[in-house]
Amino acid sequence: MSSSGAGSPPSCAHRPSSSRSRAASCPPAEPISGSKPGTPRPRKVSAPSASSPGQGSPMANRSSLRVGVVGATGLVGRILLGILQERRFPVGELRPFSSGRGASAVLWRGRRIPCAAASLEALRACDLAFLVSSDEVSERFGPALAAAGVWTIDDSSAFRLHKDVPLVIPEVNAQALSPRRRLIAGPNCTLTGAAVVGAPLLRAGGLKAVRLASYQAVSGAGRAALEEYHAQARRAAAKAGRSGPLDIPPYPEPKVFPKPIALNLFPQVGSFDRNGDCSEEFKVREELRKIWGARALPISATTVRVPVVRCHSLALWIETRRPLGLPRVRALLRRAPGLKLWEGDYPTPASALETDEVHVGRVRRGALPKELSFWVVSDNLRKGAALNSVQIAELLLKKRWL
Repeated sequence: MSSSGAGSPPSCAHRPSSSRSRAASCPPAEPISGSKPGTPRPRKVSAPSASSPGQGSPMANRSSLRVGVVGATGLVGRILLGILQERRFPVGELRPFSSGRGASAVLWRGRRIPCAAASLEALRACDLAFLVSSDEVSERFGPALAAAGVWTIDDSSAFRLHKDVPLVIPEVNAQALSPRRRLIAGPNCTLTGAAVVGAPLLRAGGLKAVRLASYQAVSGAGRAALEEYHAQARRAAAKAGRSGPLDIPPYPEPKVFPKPIALNLFPQVGSFDRNGDCSEEFKVREELRKIWGARALPISATTVRVPVVRCHSLALWIETRRPLGLPRVRALLRRAPGLKLWEGDYPTPASALETDEVHVGRVRRGALPKELSFWVVSDNLRKGAALNSVQIAELLLKKRWL
């Protein structure tokens, strides 16, 4: 992975938050038995037939897929299971796994299914594995599963910047997928909206520079962060306004976040590096460059945690290399897959909640001659995580690789 001197602490909902959001760096995974991450090891598979399709066969009976989900009981894991059912993904057998220690179960097609502890042996029997747990769990299982021939879609940050692992948003860079790379990474939930909005502009006018400020929901930091936010909000609601409309109750000492989050916000998501950037800002910059195939693109970001439960918002400025008129920009956005253009109004976290699209509004000129300004909102748990993973799996089916 590239490095800016910062660690890469968890930032999406299923990843555990460390004390005050200062997680340790995640070391790169060691390849299993000398194989590169994502490169499948040859498997001995019987010749497929109509009655016995065989794993990985392009003509496999699609209703017979054995699907594993590691982290099935987490915030993103439960949403992923719901999306698989909503979109009628052809799961023949679901194998849910918990990355936690306690006994747990999930609801699947009206039945309660117990979650076993994840093991390499059990996961190797799957045709497809979704990893929606921590970086450490992904490092443990991802390369080994891909080497065994199991299609593995990883939502952690463990392999996003690895040169041999595709980092994919289907509406933006589906061409990055390869039948030889069975470990696939999904992006950081913060940058997804920027990537989808910027893609048609990249193709039409080229990109010269990108600047953004994020306003990130509490759920992006996980269950413990949500619990801390709700506890602070309840305490604040009980005491606010007692002495007058400007009365603000004392802020409690935070445990998960670096600062109080109820009735407050702070410009830090992750730990700071020696240059003053936090790790989320590093991820936004490097992952956008990889997804867009623009390695040297100047990208400036300030990431802010705000007291919103769900949906990330972005103030986004994109400077193009060639001039693009506003009518053409709006036409490009209307036609872009996965985008909903708001005209005459603008999206908010409340309007984007539990929707699949990236919402974009307030499209206008910036201060520079070729600069465009946007307001972008997307559901960080759906398009920012679970939905994107399912869409990647659907692409594998469409290509008949799965």
